[in-house]
Amino acid sequence: MDGHHKQNPAYRPATEEPRKGLFYLDDVMLFAPAPPPAAPIPQRPAQLAQTLASTTRELGAAVDGWSSKAAPPPGGVVLFALYQQRLYRLLARDTKVAAATLPQLAPSLRAVSADLIAANRELYRLTPPLKSHTTIRVGRAPPAASLLGYYREAQQRFHVPWDLLASVNFVESKFGKLRNSSAAGAQGPMQFMPATWRQYGLGGDIHDAHDAVLGAANYLQASGAPRNLRRALHAYNPSSAYVDAVLRYARRMRSDRRMFYELYNWQVFVKTAHGDRRVTGPGLP
Repeated sequence: MDGHHKQNPAYRPATEEPRKGLFYLDDVMLFAPAPPPAAPIPQRPAQLAQTLASTTRELGAAVDGWSSKAAPPPGGVVLFALYQQRLYRLLARDTKVAAATLPQLAPSLRAVSADLIAANRELYRLTPPLKSHTTIRVGRAPPAASLLGYYREAQQRFHVPWDLLASVNFVESKFGKLRNSSAAGAQGPMQFMPATWRQYGLGGDIHDAHDAVLGAANYLQASGAPRNLRRALHAYNPSSAYVDAVLRYARRMRSDRRMFYELYNWQVFVKTAHGDRRVTGPGLP
C-alpha cells in the first residue's frame, strides 16, 4: 500500500487515520483485499457508480476464483457480496440517488442494476415489519452446487426454468438462510402453506431444500409454467410486484449464472419497526 501511495498522486486516505484496507483511487472506494462488513458506503452518485462498478468486478473475479461451489464460499466472496448488497440497498431506498447514479454506469451494468434495484424496491414495499416479539431463526444455506443441482433436477422433471426456481428460493428465504415461517403460516425454504404442500409436495419434507424445490416446481407447473410463468408465479403469490421481482432476478441469473453465486452470498436483512437489521453474515455478534 505504501508503494502504491508514492507512485499514484490520486491516492488519498479515507480519513486522516485511514481505516485498514480502505483507500480511494480517483474517487473510487477500493479495498484490499475485501471490504469489511461495516465498510462505509459512498453517498455521491459519481463515486457511488464507480464504487459499484469496481465492487461488481471484484466480486465477479472472486466468484470465478471460488474453485469448488460444493464448498463454503471464500471470505472474499462473502465480503464483496455483502458490500454489493449494501450498495444496492441504498440505491433501492433512495430514488433520487439511484436516478443520478444509474446513468453513470456502463450500459450492461446499468441494465443489471436497474433490475436489482427495482426488484429490491418491489419486495421491500410488500414486506411488513416484523413484530417486536418475533424470534428470528436463521441458518446456513445448502451448498451452492447442491442447490443448482436441485433446480436442474426440477427443471428436467417439471420443465420449470432453473433460474425461476432459484429466484423463488432467493426471494422467499435467501436460499434457506431465513428459517422463520411467514405471518400467514408458510414454511420452509420455498415458503409453502401446509395445505398446498400436502397437495403438491410429493410426500416430501417441507423444510428440506431438495424436496421443497421439487414441490415448488410441481406446483408452478400445475399453475401454468413453463407456458405462462407470470400466471404460475401469481398463483404462488398473488402480487404483481412479487411476480415482477422474481422475474427480474430470474432474468439476471439466466443471463449470467455468476449472478446466482453472487445472490447466493447476499445476506438476510429483516425489516422492523425500528429500521432494517442484518441477521446473517460476517461481523455480527
